[in-house]
Amino acid sequence: MGTYLLSHIHALGGGVAGYLVPFLFVLSLVVFFHELGHFLVARLCGVRVLTFSIGFGPELAGFNDRYGTRWKIAAIPLGGYVKFFGDENSGSAPDASRLQEMNAGERALSFHFQPVLKRAAIVVAGPLANFILAIVIFAAIFAIYGKQTMSARVDSVQADSAAATAGFEPGDIVVSINGQRIDNFADMQRIVSESAGQTLDIAVDRNGAQRTLKATPALKEVKDNFGNVRRIGILGISRSMAPGDVRYEPVSPVQAIWLGGVETWFVVDRTLSYIGGVIVGREAADQLGGPIRIAQISGQVATIGFAALVHLAAVLSVSIGLLNLFPIPLLDGGHLLFYGIEAARGRPLSERAQEVGFRIGLAIVVMLMIFATFNDIVHLTTS
Repeated sequence: MGTYLLSHIHALGGGVAGYLVPFLFVLSLVVFFHELGHFLVARLCGVRVLTFSIGFGPELAGFNDRYGTRWKIAAIPLGGYVKFFGDENSGSAPDASRLQEMNAGERALSFHFQPVLKRAAIVVAGPLANFILAIVIFAAIFAIYGKQTMSARVDSVQADSAAATAGFEPGDIVVSINGQRIDNFADMQRIVSESAGQTLDIAVDRNGAQRTLKATPALKEVKDNFGNVRRIGILGISRSMAPGDVRYEPVSPVQAIWLGGVETWFVVDRTLSYIGGVIVGREAADQLGGPIRIAQISGQVATIGFAALVHLAAVLSVSIGLLNLFPIPLLDGGHLLFYGIEAARGRPLSERAQEVGFRIGLAIVVMLMIFATFNDIVHLTTS
């Protein structure tokens, strides 16, 4: 369940370990909690779990718990899986011949003989665990470091920019965008970065009087501190760093959890917006990264500090949880799709229909992996 086929990790510039160690830490953390979600709910539903594996291939180390589950670390630590009683393989495909031979007692312990609601709960628990992990990580960061607040005050306006065309002036304070309240500069950046080519109604406070400006962010390529290029919407203004405009606010545990949830939802919303943009042609698909890109970013982020690396793990956890909910056979969302059809029909799809569905799903996943890896290689050779 929740198998991840992540491979093709090569030397990425200077020092393979500098990329691979942070990458494997981030990926293993995310995969462990994903599989733990499946595992815990399966146990709660009375399903026997045969194997809990971090990695694929030959076992390096492991132990059996008192319930008979084999917990192990395998030689290829690029994913993981949970294998249930009655599964034929790590992908949770049913062992048809074994299922037919099971008696009533064994069927009660098999995942494949559980009511559809229990099976759905076990499947959805993996992505749900990813979202919970992200909320916990984000909340911990807010609780430890507090919330940074930067006033949405304009310090300068670039000549010939979208902001200059719209009539922005230094000292303006952005109050709202398209009716959405703006509390700090980061709120404005998030909306603007996703709105290239879209006309925004921006309310500003200018010397105590409110004005509404119409601005259309320009799509531009920007480089981060590591040289990675992203295409985002840009207005052409800089933030004020004056005393009083930048501050850190301590947050309570309850506030930290709330902010963790807000941050998690932002990642979900941004991911869905990007995918929707690719579908309608508004976004370029070459921004879709695969394992090589994740390894590269992990190594780069690790140089900033452990907190930054854990923050990346939270973002990746949301992405993996969301990806697994897509209704593609082979992914958790594909299982849920089949269970929804089963609930509506009163009986499951035929084995033949499910087999065809899984083959289609496998083809889609493999094509996406190839495409993402190709993007990674192009990104490395051009950066």
